[in-house]
Amino acid sequence: MKTVLLVDDSPTILLGLSTLLSQAGYASVQASGGAEALAKLSSSRPDLVITDLNMPGMDGIELIRAIRKLPAFRFLPVLMLTTESQAEKRAEARAAGATGWLVKPVQGAELVKVLEKVVPR
Repeated sequence: MKTVLLVDDSPTILLGLSTLLSQAGYASVQASGGAEALAKLSSSRPDLVITDLNMPGMDGIELIRAIRKLPAFRFLPVLMLTTESQAEKRAEARAAGATGWLVKPVQGAELVKVLEKVVPR
């Protein structure tokens, strides 16, 4: 079973995404911020990271930069899931190493479709 590391400071978003992923046949690990996500990377060894952009402490772009500095995770797919839709932020995330960008609220079927392309089961 493929595992997705979900990173968001909203417990409601984490619960909703983990439920959706479970129904779609994916396992999930949750982190409430960038520092916690980095700590969970090595123990959970996810196949994909889905992160929010705007979080206290370390935002999603900083998290992606930190992930890309880790040799074992340089090619780990990372999707940004955020309410932001500005072209500048998308470009910044892409430059940091984001694999893709989804705007909240994302429909369950749309998210699963993207997951199937990025990390097929």
